[in-house]
Amino acid sequence: MDTEAQPTERDRSLPPDPEDSSDTPGTEGRSRSALVPRFTDRLPGGRITLTLLLCLLFLLAVNLFVARPFEIPSGSMEKGLRVGDRVLVNKLAYTFGDGPARGDVIVFDGSGYFGDADYIKRVVGVGGDHVVCCDGEGRIQVNGRSVDESGFLYPGDSPSTVRFDVVVPEGRLFVLGDHRGSSSDSRDRLGSPGGGMVPVEKVVGRAEAVVWPFGRVGRLEPTDAYAKVPAGEASAHAAAPTGGGHG
Repeated sequence: MDTEAQPTERDRSLPPDPEDSSDTPGTEGRSRSALVPRFTDRLPGGRITLTLLLCLLFLLAVNLFVARPFEIPSGSMEKGLRVGDRVLVNKLAYTFGDGPARGDVIVFDGSGYFGDADYIKRVVGVGGDHVVCCDGEGRIQVNGRSVDESGFLYPGDSPSTVRFDVVVPEGRLFVLGDHRGSSSDSRDRLGSPGGGMVPVEKVVGRAEAVVWPFGRVGRLEPTDAYAKVPAGEASAHAAAPTGGGHG
């Protein structure tokens, strides 16, 4: 008779052998906990350098996708914005909702239309609007409604010394600077390709606040000057772009 003992499965109800247990973490646990120290040990400055790098990456991501600072290069947006002011531009302002509205202060890429640079201007007309200068009191009219722009125009400026009568094409914007006597804007390009109208896709974002210098920090308050302007009815007008350069 075969009397050799046959191997049997260990009784799972018994407690584990103390020699089989260990208080040390497993390989996966050790590798995760050691990852940061191993990485920072190779960096000059260690954790401080790592923290600074992460902050820099965060700021770059914000600048690329969310908001960016823009330095005012000229006096064309005085009285509200001065040369050297830095404004925060909301790049997501028109991503999930409506496009630029009348009265918005926008930053746009002027390549092919204004020049190879970014510009900041105020939206006066959107697609379908009929914009005219001027009514009997020297005010700009949008869709037959005279607009009181005195709340943001540079003191002493008239709404425009250049006469124009334009219909803004769909997907375009008619823009003017607040310092009309010192602004190169849509009025100067009425006879150029595009008629001085900025394509909506060229808009970088909406200017939200002054963030520098410290003494001028504050939100850019929206204007209600265009609130009573009716919707544009471009089909009701046959006006062609007219006018000359801005003096």
